[in-house]
Amino acid sequence: MTNQERVMAALNFEQPDYMPMYMSFWPEFTAIWERAHPEVEMSIADYYDVAVRVVVGDETPYMSKAGKLREENGYEIRRDGWGRTIRVKPDAYFMHQVDNAYDADGGLKYGEFEPPDMPERYAGYDAVMDQLKQDYCVFAKTGGPFIRTYFMTGETELLTNMAGDPKLAAEQVMRTAHHLTAIGLEELHRWKLYDTGMWISDDMASTAGPMFSPKTAEKILAPAWAYMVDAFKAAGASKVIIDSDGNVGPLLEMFIDLGFDAIYPVEYKAGLDCLELREKYGDKLAFFGGLSNGLILPRGNPEEIVDHTLRIMSAGREGGLVLGTHSIAHDISLDTWDLSFGTCMKYRDYPLNLPEGY
Repeated sequence: MTNQERVMAALNFEQPDYMPMYMSFWPEFTAIWERAHPEVEMSIADYYDVAVRVVVGDETPYMSKAGKLREENGYEIRRDGWGRTIRVKPDAYFMHQVDNAYDADGGLKYGEFEPPDMPERYAGYDAVMDQLKQDYCVFAKTGGPFIRTYFMTGETELLTNMAGDPKLAAEQVMRTAHHLTAIGLEELHRWKLYDTGMWISDDMASTAGPMFSPKTAEKILAPAWAYMVDAFKAAGASKVIIDSDGNVGPLLEMFIDLGFDAIYPVEYKAGLDCLELREKYGDKLAFFGGLSNGLILPRGNPEEIVDHTLRIMSAGREGGLVLGTHSIAHDISLDTWDLSFGTCMKYRDYPLNLPEGY
């Protein structure tokens, strides 16, 4: 089987030849791995048999307006493609948002969004897509209407509007959904990714739960999510995946009703347990991820690492699981990750022949 055949079989609750995996690696972990394996010429993703690649064009509504505005007290003041004015240091990961694309009255400061079919949005992947498809199961990606809207309004402002001015919030969210959908449809067409589908990244939750109530989500966000899912599936996308860190458990029934096929990364430290969710939802929802990169992999002893890996694998006994985790950072030792990965390699062939008790 190819990686695409393998992953799509799992998402269809069929048994592939072996359980596919998906995760990413922080640069710090990659550097540790490279020092440990100077003789290895392949990439870390290939070494650990990563089966999935998620690709996205420039989805920003104001990509031509992005650029440096000035320097100020050791910081760069920039406008990004979301219409935000941000303050950053050149060597820093985080930034401070100092101004938004929306004004205080809910109007757009920079006018209508730029067209979704601008070729420069997609040029970065156009030339390499054929090769990526040979190596991976490739999904197109957009952001989601919640997180991409608050990029333009400010996070606090959007959440405040969702509570105090839901009509305005719903209008802003749907405007974002229309733009992102147009971007996604262009990606599906341009890169011929209908046989796999679309990945919608919409971080919306902490470890405690969503940043809004299910009732608020149903009123304001569900129409935007539904618009995106319906449009992608009507265009021919095989699967639509929702991606959010944190505990999205209270929203899973809604996600299923809206037509999402799978969730990522099924964050264990936030209370999402693949085995418990499989028992609850059966073949209604497939999973990418499941391994605990926040609790067990950084701190567990070898017995706990093996037990956890096997337990999560057992949720994919009938398919429905692409094993992995959100990311592997340097708080996870190379020996620990190799033990988890090696456990998967030992037992991943279908039909799964896991040790007794799993």
